[in-house]
Amino acid sequence: MYTHSNHIPQPPHSAGLNYKGLRPRIDPVQVPSPIDAIERDRRVWESKTHTTLPGTHAPLCTSDFVAVDQGNSSPKFVRVSTWNMPSTSKLAAESHVPVAAIFHPFADQSPGEEPVPLIHTGPAGPARCARCRSYINPWCSWISGGLRWKCNLCGQETEVTPDYFCNLDANFLRLDHLQRPELNKGTVDFEVTSSKEYWAQNPPAHIAQPFYSVETPEPGPRIPCPLTYVFAFDVSMEAVASGFLQSSCDSLKTILYGNADLGIESNFLPSSRLAIVTFNSSLHFYHLDSEMTRMLVVADLEEVFVPTLGLFVDPVERRSAIEALIDGIPSQFASATSSDSCLGSTIRGSLAALAGRGGHVILFQSTLPTVGAGALPMAPPSETALYDTDKEKNLHAPRSGTWISIAEECAEHGIGVSMFLAPGKYMDTGSVCVVATRTGGEVFWHPRFVPARDGPIVRDQLRRLVTRSQGYNCMARVRTSHGLQVKAQYGTFYASAPNELAFANLSADASFSVELEHTRSISPRGYAFLQCAVLYTSVEGQRRVRVVNLAVDVVELAGSLFQFADLESVICHMSKEAMSSMSQQRTLIIREELTEKCAGLLLGYRTQCAAATRSSQLIIPEAFRALPAFTLALQKTKPLKGTYSIHLYKFHTAVDKEPRQVSSDVRNYHIHHILSMSPRSLMHYLYPRLLALHDLDDQIALPQIVTNEDETKTEKILMPFCMRDSYFFMEAGGRKLFIYLFPSDNDETMILWVGSSASPQLLNDLFGVDDIHAVDPHMHTLPVLSSTLSTQVHNIFANRFAEKGRSSKLYIARQNLDAAEIEFSDMLVEDQNNGAMSYLDYLALVHKQITNVLTNGGSLTGSSSIRGSPW
Repeated sequence: MYTHSNHIPQPPHSAGLNYKGLRPRIDPVQVPSPIDAIERDRRVWESKTHTTLPGTHAPLCTSDFVAVDQGNSSPKFVRVSTWNMPSTSKLAAESHVPVAAIFHPFADQSPGEEPVPLIHTGPAGPARCARCRSYINPWCSWISGGLRWKCNLCGQETEVTPDYFCNLDANFLRLDHLQRPELNKGTVDFEVTSSKEYWAQNPPAHIAQPFYSVETPEPGPRIPCPLTYVFAFDVSMEAVASGFLQSSCDSLKTILYGNADLGIESNFLPSSRLAIVTFNSSLHFYHLDSEMTRMLVVADLEEVFVPTLGLFVDPVERRSAIEALIDGIPSQFASATSSDSCLGSTIRGSLAALAGRGGHVILFQSTLPTVGAGALPMAPPSETALYDTDKEKNLHAPRSGTWISIAEECAEHGIGVSMFLAPGKYMDTGSVCVVATRTGGEVFWHPRFVPARDGPIVRDQLRRLVTRSQGYNCMARVRTSHGLQVKAQYGTFYASAPNELAFANLSADASFSVELEHTRSISPRGYAFLQCAVLYTSVEGQRRVRVVNLAVDVVELAGSLFQFADLESVICHMSKEAMSSMSQQRTLIIREELTEKCAGLLLGYRTQCAAATRSSQLIIPEAFRALPAFTLALQKTKPLKGTYSIHLYKFHTAVDKEPRQVSSDVRNYHIHHILSMSPRSLMHYLYPRLLALHDLDDQIALPQIVTNEDETKTEKILMPFCMRDSYFFMEAGGRKLFIYLFPSDNDETMILWVGSSASPQLLNDLFGVDDIHAVDPHMHTLPVLSSTLSTQVHNIFANRFAEKGRSSKLYIARQNLDAAEIEFSDMLVEDQNNGAMSYLDYLALVHKQITNVLTNGGSLTGSSSIRGSPW
C-alpha cells in the first residue's frame, strides 16, 4: 500500500485544474490502472500465437505477438472499435461505442510471421466483383461448380475466367484452395504491373501551370518505376550556424554509403535514384551526370523550371561526384549571410523534376520561408490574444492558400514530401506541414538544433525513412458489406474523391481511421465484412494492390458489443478525429466533446448492461477500464493542452506564476504526428512507459532461456514491467532507500529522472560517478560500463530502437536541478498538470456527469453538459 509518507510529492513546476465541488476521497491505488491490462496482455502474448478467425479477442497493439493469418487480416493491419459489430444503428447509438476501423496496411511484421504473399496475376489482373469491384478473398463463396463466385460484400455473382477456373470439393471449396493465397489469407499483395488499368495516372496540366519540366509528362497512365528521391537542403544562415546543414549532409552520406567508424552499412535501395538540391533566396540544382558537377541556379521563384536533364543519378555509379558534393555543400555556404528561404518554390521545383514518375522529396529546413511561392511574413501572429477565442482555429490552418495548392499538386503527381525541421524561432508549421500532411509524408521536429544531441537522431530518422516498408503513388479505398458504409476518414492523405484516398507516400509508420455507419440492419447470423485495397507502386518499381480483409461477428446485445470492444481502436479514432477538427473548432470545445464521448460511452454501458445498479456507483466495462485515463491523456497532449502555469523561482522561493500556452508551431507539428501515428505508437505517446530502473530484477533486460507455447526453447530478453505515470507511485524510500526512475518513451524523447538523494552505488553503476552533482545534465548517450545495471539499461535502449526503427533523444532530469524535469512532470499524465485535472479528479468529473443524467434525466450534451465546467 502506498502512503503519503513514501511517495514523491508533485513539484510545482506546472499546474493544472482543480476539481470544483465536493469529491469523495478516493485511494489512487484503487482506481482503474491504465497500465495493468497492457502489462498483463504483453506477458500473455510473449509466448503465445494469435489466430485471426472471428470471435476471438485480439492482442493489444502494445503487445509483441505473432499472428497466424487464417483468412482474416492480422490486428497489425486492421483493428476495429469492437470485434462484435452492432446489428443496428440504434444499438450503436445507445451504446455510444463508435463504429470505426483503423487501417495500417504496411505495418511491420514480427520475424516469426509469414510475409504477406505476393500473387502474380498477369495482364488480366486479380479477380474482382462485377458490381462493387471488391477483390476476391477468403470470405467469398463458390457456386455453379466453381464457374461463379459470390461477393461477400455486395452479394453479386461473378463468372470466373477460363484460366482461373477450378473444380470444387465436397465443402464447396476449390480444389486449389490451399495453393491460392488470395483464397485463404486475409492480407495479400496482387502484382499488377503488366495491367495498364492499375498504373498511376498523370494529371492533366493546369491552365496556369506553376512549374515547368524539361520532359512534360503526357496525361494518362505512366510506367511504374523504382522510387526516386530528391534531397533538398536549406543553406540559409540559420541552417549553417546551428550545424543542421552539416549534420544533414553527414546523415545523407551515411545512409548512402555507410560509415565504417560507426559500424553502419549503406541503407539506400540499389534500384533507387536521387537528385540533390540546395536553396536559400534562390534554387540550386546539381547536374551530377557528367564529369564535372555543375550548379544550376534558378532565380525565378514564381514560375519554377528544371534547367536540364541528368539530375537523377545512381548513387553507386556516381559515388565520387555525390560524396564530393555532399562534403562540399557545408563549406560552400559556410559564409552565408542570407536568412531567406524559398521552401515553397523548392517543393515545386522538385515536383517539376519528378513529374511523370512520382517519388519522395525529403527536405531539411531551418527557417521560415520568406521568398518565392507561399512566402510568409517574418513577424509571427500574436497568438496569445487568439487562444480561447473563435479565431484560435486560424492558428492551425495555412496562412497562405498557396501551401494547400502545393500540397494538392504533389498529391496529384504521386510525390510525397517529408520534412526535417530544425527552427531556432517561429516557422509557421501550420502552413508548411500541410504539404506533408496531404501527401502522406512525415515531419521530424528538432527545434533549437544541437548537433551532438540531435545529429545522430536525424541520421536514424533518415535511415528509417528510406528503409521502412512503404509504397508511393498510392490510392486507397475501403469497402464494406451491405448494411454499412463509410461516413468519415481521418489521416494524412488527400481525398481525391468522396471514398478514395490519395497517399503520395504510405509507410509502415502511418495509419488512418475510418468511421462507419449503418444503412440498414445486419443479420446476426452472418458476418460484417471490411476490405481495404491500397493500389501502390513498390520502392522496387512494381505496381501492386495490397488487400486487407476483415470479417467480424454481428451481435444484437449491448453486452456482447462491450465484451469484445477494443479500447485502443476507440482512442486512436478519437485522437485522429480530434486532430482533424483542430482547424474548424476551438480546442476548448474539442476537449469538452472528448469528455462527453468518454462519459457517453460509460453511460451507454450503464444503461444497457448495468441498469439495476445504484446511480451513485461508477460502473466501467472491463474493455474500457482505462478509457477515462487515455481520454484525459489525449487532452494533455501538446495540441489540446490548455493554459498552464509555470512557477518562477528565486532562491528556491516561488516569486511568480506565469500563464503559458503551447506555441502554434509545436501544436501543428504534433497534430500532424498524431494524424499519421500507428495505434501502437499513439498509445505509447499518450501514456508514456515509465520504468523504475533502481529495482530491476536480475532476470530482466538480460538474455534468458524461455520455453515457448510449442515447448521449444529460445533465448529472449524480457523487458521490465512499466509503472503508472504519477509522482504518487514514485517511491521516496524503500529497500534501496532512494529511487532512480526512467520514463520510456513517448516516441520522441527518453528522460532519465534522478532522485536528489539517489544511491551513490546506483549513480556509479549507471553514470560512473557517485555524486548527483557530478552527473552531466547535457549528456546525450549513457556511458557503457561493466555493471549489470548499465548492461540492462543499454539492452532496454536497444529494444526500443528495434521496436521503433529509430532512437529517441535522451535527456537527464536531476530532481530540482534540471529544466528537463518540467517535461518529465508533464509526461506523468495521471497528475494534475498540462492545464488539466488529475486522473482522480477527472474520474470524479465523469462520474458526476453520468450520475446527473441518471438522476435528473436529460443528456450529456444538454442542460447537464460539462460545458460550463472547469474545462
